[in-house]
Amino acid sequence: MAGGGFAAASGAGGTQFEAKITPIVIISCIMAATGGLMFGYDVGVSGGVTSMDDFLKKFFPVVSRRTRDQGINSNYCKYDNQGLQLFTSSLYLAGLTATFFASYTTRRLGRRLTMLIAGVFFIIGVIFNAAAQDLAMLIIGRILLGCGVGFANQAVPLFLSEIAPTRIRGGLNILFQLNVTIGILFANLVNYGTAKIKGGWGWRLSLGLAGIPALLLTVGALFVVDTPNSLIERGHLDEGKAVLRRIRGTDNIEPEYLELVEASRVAKQVKHPFRNLLMRRNRPQLVIAVALQIFQQFTGINAIMFYAPVLFNTVGFGNDASLYSAVITGAVNVVSTAVSIYSVDKLGRRVLLLEAGVQMFLSQVIMAVILGIKVTDHSENLSKGYAIFVVVMICTFVSAFAWSWGPLGWLIPSETFPLETRSAGQSVTVCVNLLFTFVIAQAFLSMLCHFKYGIFLFFSGWVFIMSLFVLFLLPETKNVPIEEMTERVWKQHWLWKRFMDHSLDEENGDGEENIKKNGHVNGFDPNSQL
Repeated sequence: MAGGGFAAASGAGGTQFEAKITPIVIISCIMAATGGLMFGYDVGVSGGVTSMDDFLKKFFPVVSRRTRDQGINSNYCKYDNQGLQLFTSSLYLAGLTATFFASYTTRRLGRRLTMLIAGVFFIIGVIFNAAAQDLAMLIIGRILLGCGVGFANQAVPLFLSEIAPTRIRGGLNILFQLNVTIGILFANLVNYGTAKIKGGWGWRLSLGLAGIPALLLTVGALFVVDTPNSLIERGHLDEGKAVLRRIRGTDNIEPEYLELVEASRVAKQVKHPFRNLLMRRNRPQLVIAVALQIFQQFTGINAIMFYAPVLFNTVGFGNDASLYSAVITGAVNVVSTAVSIYSVDKLGRRVLLLEAGVQMFLSQVIMAVILGIKVTDHSENLSKGYAIFVVVMICTFVSAFAWSWGPLGWLIPSETFPLETRSAGQSVTVCVNLLFTFVIAQAFLSMLCHFKYGIFLFFSGWVFIMSLFVLFLLPETKNVPIEEMTERVWKQHWLWKRFMDHSLDEENGDGEENIKKNGHVNGFDPNSQL
């Protein structure tokens, strides 16, 4: 990594752009990926504080009484409360709305400034949460954090995909997801410690420590450089060329620069990128991006990560044991995501997704069988051996998700859209993800109450469906330059190639006629002017 690193080819069979893995690329990607650290901490901390009795007594006294009186509700229903679920899910509903504004700032102001805006939202949200005196203040804080999530999840994956050399684009992009898992682990460790604090303020410390990743993201956004793609897209050609030379570590950047210029020229002809997303030639990318986000949430991972301490409490673990088990699953999450960083550009996207589908399906079915036999409504016979086995199965499930659907659900959409629809496509990706994250967060505790152990069978059915989707409809994008996806991926796929005929596109008044005349986004003209 020191001294300019090593050369990275763009991939066999396509345009070869000379690029070294330079320190500025590594540092920029690490700084940007701290947005994932904040997101992960938000995911992990909510489940921990909602299992703390001091927190429940202050904001959700009804739930607090249920957890102490085992005769009131069944094991599966004691946490079923819409207000408690709203505390968790409000963040994702706010993020869903914010991502549309983030699409505009990402396109017009750049990826770096959008990450800075996310950091400011995070900091203000943390202050509200840590100082909350009533439920309204708590929810406002979560909404502000959600705005930060919307902006960060819009800008960070795009930043990472655009700044990285093609050969390691997958691994560097997954730094975002790795930081998500580290954030979840950090939150679980904090919750484990603060749950033991006497005096009823441990939950405030848990929520307040979210300020650490919030500050890291904000400071990081002040120091990273914006991507050449973004600078060129906004008309800063000389600056974009200079940044491209710095991040690639070579003077031989003319071929890549000209391709970026041409991609930007075509992108500027598209006045309505969201409308352009619906055109026939953009439907494959849109379908893949939307499907991956829906499927990612219906693996059931966020149900486990949001409510891990609550879930372990439900199946008979004590408070300490449930938080301890959540820490274990968080650690497995981090290690397994690191496995994905190493393997995604070697094995490819499809192999990881298909292998993980089998692993997740089997682990969820086994969990359902054990809980169905051993845990009833008002009593649980989960011995220490069975309890450990449940944790092992959850870790097996989490590890499979962490090296597949977790990181790849963000990576694949960020690298498949053409530049003219990339910001809009990422916005739709984030919006759909947060919409279904909200649905799962708001519904899970009620689903657990009604489905009981069958909740795992419900999610395993979805895992089976999504694995079939990957097998037949998801093309491989490993080692394909980001601006060559149309020619080398979509036009080669047995189904999606039917959508790539430009003559079938309807005229939409957004410069599409010029695109037809001037050729594909990659057919660059050295004399073209923006």
